[in-house]
Amino acid sequence: MKVLETKLTGCLIIEPKIFYDKRGYFFESFNSKQFQEMTKSNTTFVQDNESYSTKGVLRGLHYQTGVHAQAKLVRVVKGKVLDVAVDLRQNSKTFGEHVSVEISEENKKQLFVPRGFAHGFIVLSETAIFSYKCDNYYNKASEQGVIFNDIDLKIDWQLPKEEFLVSEKDSILPTFKNAVLP
Repeated sequence: MKVLETKLTGCLIIEPKIFYDKRGYFFESFNSKQFQEMTKSNTTFVQDNESYSTKGVLRGLHYQTGVHAQAKLVRVVKGKVLDVAVDLRQNSKTFGEHVSVEISEENKKQLFVPRGFAHGFIVLSETAIFSYKCDNYYNKASEQGVIFNDIDLKIDWQLPKEEFLVSEKDSILPTFKNAVLP
């Protein structure tokens, strides 16, 4: 496993070691001991989630607040997405900045999104299966978000706006300036 830092402190790209041969491939998608050692994180994951989406589906930008905040380790099982994390930590030097990472079934990259970040993704392939681990259980009352097309965040989602498929809930999220921050 190789861990790459992003411009957002604590938000890490993880590249697993993949073993290919004539039968296909094998890789270890998660190893708690190795993850904690290489990321210098005490994160313990308690919940796994998976979604299936078609091209243009944009999910996000989501996060949970207070004692229900979540760190996430995300990956793509099938297809390709643009994954985005936004730093919401008010004391961070990168507060309000974001990182975008293309993750796919081919590159097998994963993104570690610590607590204090909003997270979202858009599907770039015809379909995608997106899987992620959370270090805290979902709590509806703590659910928050930032509108995906916030003018201050300037996120390039890599697809024309006409192709976006956004839930009603995600289309009415507050702007970054008006968001309830963690």
